[in-house]
Order: sequence, then structure tokens, then C-alpha cells
Amino acid sequence: MSLSAFAIAVLLLLLTPGPTNTLLAVSGASRGLKASLPLIAAELAGYLTTILPLVFLAAPLLSDQPLVALGVKLASSAWVLLLAVRLWTRPPAICATGGINGACVYCTTVLNPKGLIIGLALIPSASLSSFEALSTPLAYLAVFALLVMIVATGWLSVGAAVLRGVATARPRLIGRVAASFLVLFAVSLAGRAVGLI
Repeated sequence: MSLSAFAIAVLLLLLTPGPTNTLLAVSGASRGLKASLPLIAAELAGYLTTILPLVFLAAPLLSDQPLVALGVKLASSAWVLLLAVRLWTRPPAICATGGINGACVYCTTVLNPKGLIIGLALIPSASLSSFEALSTPLAYLAVFALLVMIVATGWLSVGAAVLRGVATARPRLIGRVAASFLVLFAVSLAGRAVGLI
């Protein structure tokens, strides 16, 4: 896959609503864009935690281990359900310093199946044996990091600009709508993992 085709595929994947994007939008709505900007680093760190070992170590090994992939998908579903319960019962308050934090975004992103898709299917795998073998995946990773920062800023901005008024008037509504989306993501992911969907 060429670098430009990779960039388009990753951009479409990152723009797709999912658990991490939901958390970013809710943080933008509850804390504002400026206060939520550090979450971008947490998202990028989460993706790289998943993607780097896949690209450089695990891609050849995981192709023959469907149970490992199933376990990761089910763990992701359980984490997203836990986040949904938290958002339903304790929606983030406007300007709250608690609620959605870097650790929460990091863990959600580590368990986000988008990382698996990017690490196993979109970025060429490589051996750590030589710089030449590393140069291609490193170029793809640089483009990926730039796209994560752009898209994450977009989701935070949508939360801050579009959802903030609703969050101010009805904070529980934002938490419960976000929780409902997270439940749908979790059920969908679990259903695909076990072959029901």
C-alpha cells in the first residue's frame, strides 16, 4: 500500500466514531478544547503502545493465533462497557478536572480495535535487524502520528463547539448519550468477535 493510500485509509478509520473519539468529544464538551488538548498525547501513546509491537514483533506470530485476537476483542468490549457504566452513572461535569482523563483515554485507545487494524493490516511489518528494514514502517508511523493529532483535535473541537451548550444545560444527557454509543460499540465488537454479527 502506498503512503498516500495508507493516509486515506487511516484518516477514514480515525474519523469513524468509536470509544476514543466519544471520550474526546465528551471531554471537549465538558472541559473545553484547551483543557482537553493533553488527551491527544494520551491517544497517540495508546495507539503506539498497541501498534509498535504489532508492526515490529507480533504480526507474523498473530496470524496463526485466532484465540489471541478473540481475547483482545473481548477485553476491548469489556473495557468499553465499563466506560459506558461510568459515563451513565457519573457524567462529566462542565470544567471538571476529573472524569475523562489521560489514563482513561490511553487505556481505551490501547484496547481500541482500530489499533489492531492499523498495526496488523495497514502498516508494513518490519524486522528490527537493520535501518533499511525500519525506514518504511517509520515513515508510515510518522504519517499516522500526524493524522492522530489532526483527527483528535477535530473530535475535541466538535465536543467543545457543538456539544458544550448541551453539556452546560443538560450534563447528564451528554453522559448518557455517550454511554449509549459506547454500549453499542461494545456489543458490536463482542458480537463480531464471537461470530454473531
